[in-house]
Amino acid sequence: MKKITLFLFCFLAFNFFFTSCTEPMALQTNTFEEILVVESILTDELKQHEIKITKTYKFEESGPKAVLNALVYIKDDSGNIYPFYYDDGKYISQQPFQALSGRKYQLYITAENKTYSSTLEKLPTQTPIGEVTPTLTTKEGVKGLDIYVKSYDPTNTSKYYRYEYEETYRVEAPYWSSQKAIVTGPQSIDINYRDSEARVCYKTDNSTDIILINTNNQSEDRINSPIRFISDKNPIITHRYSILVKQYVQNSATHTYYKTLKEISGSEGTLSQNQPGFLYGNLKCESDPNTKIIGLFDVSSVSEKRIFFNFRDYFPTEDIPPYFYKCEEFFMLFCFGTSPECVGFDIIYYLNSNQIAYFRGTKPRLYFVDTPCGDCTSFSSNIKPSFWID
Repeated sequence: MKKITLFLFCFLAFNFFFTSCTEPMALQTNTFEEILVVESILTDELKQHEIKITKTYKFEESGPKAVLNALVYIKDDSGNIYPFYYDDGKYISQQPFQALSGRKYQLYITAENKTYSSTLEKLPTQTPIGEVTPTLTTKEGVKGLDIYVKSYDPTNTSKYYRYEYEETYRVEAPYWSSQKAIVTGPQSIDINYRDSEARVCYKTDNSTDIILINTNNQSEDRINSPIRFISDKNPIITHRYSILVKQYVQNSATHTYYKTLKEISGSEGTLSQNQPGFLYGNLKCESDPNTKIIGLFDVSSVSEKRIFFNFRDYFPTEDIPPYFYKCEEFFMLFCFGTSPECVGFDIIYYLNSNQIAYFRGTKPRLYFVDTPCGDCTSFSSNIKPSFWID
C-alpha cells in the first residue's frame, strides 16, 4: 500500500510536457480526478488495527489529506461489528481484535455522502515464519550479506507471501566529546559537560520495496529466499544490527494486486511506456457505481522473527564501513574583531542552527566537527529500543 500515492501521482492526475532535450521540463495539472485512497490490512494479530483514508492530490499540492468524519467499521460473517475512530491521520479500531480462521470479513466506509465496501475476505493459512539468516555473498562484485528468510507450509496451501522488514542499528559518533559548546549570549559561549547521551544512538528504518514470493511452481510450499542485501561498506552494520522480518500470507487476488502495484511503481518513470489503466482492488462504491476508489482491504496472516548480529561476526578482519557522513575536525577562532581569523559570530550562528559540534580545545582556539559526526542524536535516537539486546 505504500506505493499507492506514487501510482496516483503517475497515472491519474498529471500531464507532462517538454519543449526540447535541453530545456527544463514543465509540469502542470491538466486534469484531476479526486478519488478516495484506502490502506487497510487486517491480520491475525490481537491488536487495535489501523486504516488510512486519504484522497488523491494534485502535483502542486504538498501531499494527501486525510478524510475526516468517515464512518468506518469491519463486519464479519457472524454479525460482529468492529467500529473505528479517527485519530491523528488514521482510523483505529475501538477495541483490539484479530482475524480468525474460517471467518469472513468485510470493510465498510461511509465518507462524504457515499458508501463503500469491500468483498468478503477470509484469513489465509496461518504459516509461521521459519529462520532469518545472514549469508555471506558477493553481488556484482560487491561483498556483503544476504538476509535469507525461510518458511514451510506442510499443507501446501499458503502459496502467496509478502515480506516487510524493520532494521535497527547502533550508531556511534566518531568525533564525540563529553563536552558541548553552548551559546550563552550574543557574543559568548560556554563549554560544559553534556547532560545527555550523544555518542551512542539507535536508528530504525522500514523497508519500502514490495517483496513478493509465491511457490506455485514448486513441488513444496517452501521459502528459502533473500529479501535484503547489505554491502560490507554499509555503515548500518558497522557495530550491531538487528532486523525484524514480517511474513504475510495472502490470497491470490491480493498477491496479484501487490504484484501489479509493484510493476507500476517500479517502472522507469512517468514518461515510460508502462502506463496501465486504473488499478482496481476489492473495494467499490455501493451508492454510485461510477465512483472510483483505490486501495485494498487485505486480510492476511502474519508472523515475524528478529535477529541480531555484529559486524565482526561475519567480517572478522575487514575494515569497518565508513561513517554515515564524511567527518574531519576543523579549527575556528572564537573572537570578535576586524581580523579575518576572528569568526565568533559564525561560530554562534552555526551552533544556534545546530550545524557544528564542539570537539576539543579551549577558548578562543576551538575545534569543531559537523554535527552528525559529534552528536548522533542529530539523525538518530539516544533511547535504546526496548527489544535491543547487546
